Amino acid sequence: MKKVNHRLHVIENRPLSQDVFLLTLGSENPLPDMKPGQFASILVENSGDVFLRRPFSIHDVDLTHNFIKFYIQKVGKGTEKLAKLTHHDSVDMIFPLGNGFEIKHETNIWLIGGGCGIAPLLYLAKALNQNNIRPTILMGGRSKKNILRVEEFVKYGNVLITTEDGSLGEKGLVTEHLIFQQIKDEISSPTAIYCCGPESMMHAVAKIAAEKNIPCQISLENMMACGIGACLCCVTKTKDGHQCVCTEGPVFEATHLIST
Repeated sequence: MKKVNHRLHVIENRPLSQDVFLLTLGSENPLPDMKPGQFASILVENSGDVFLRRPFSIHDVDLTHNFIKFYIQKVGKGTEKLAKLTHHDSVDMIFPLGNGFEIKHETNIWLIGGGCGIAPLLYLAKALNQNNIRPTILMGGRSKKNILRVEEFVKYGNVLITTEDGSLGEKGLVTEHLIFQQIKDEISSPTAIYCCGPESMMHAVAKIAAEKNIPCQISLENMMACGIGACLCCVTKTKDGHQCVCTEGPVFEATHLIST
């Protein structure tokens, strides 16, 4: 899959909450094909102290109108700068990067996202729909203010919600949702799981999947400074040795990773 270094213009930069914004970029040229789970490396321009590109999961794609969307949380100077972009601005980015999710043609698929880990799952849900698959989508956050874009996810799957404070959906962690009890009681199990979010959440999901022999793909969120495997700052332990998340991932089969 060809990687493109291209300048896209800002179509919309919409705040979704105090800390999260949805950045929509457009191109006058056809966008390359992209797999769910791949990412783009965006250059933060006109900033005196932000030197490295920032990696962001591809949230949604419209190849008909040449739009690409990013679901971004403000966590530092780089993302604060991007949050201030307007429709007069343009963005230099390299994409698509990394290896994305492999679509399983199964009947009972779960997508599990915690916090901003939902970012790559919308485009995945859309791709599954195009293969006549409507997944169960489990979204988790600390409170209802962290559960965003629900109306979009509902278009593509059956959405279930957990919040740690119980302000929306079931109270507790994602893996404490009642649907997981069905696995434990051997009443019903998904035929495949796709997961992205906090490391502790992904570890818990992967453990349950391994115990029940459920195929599970997880998207890691390691720091990826270069995006092409040159800087080695995103290395993770796998059964094949140390591998760069940006080139060998960010999506891995959970059983391929070595927990630390």
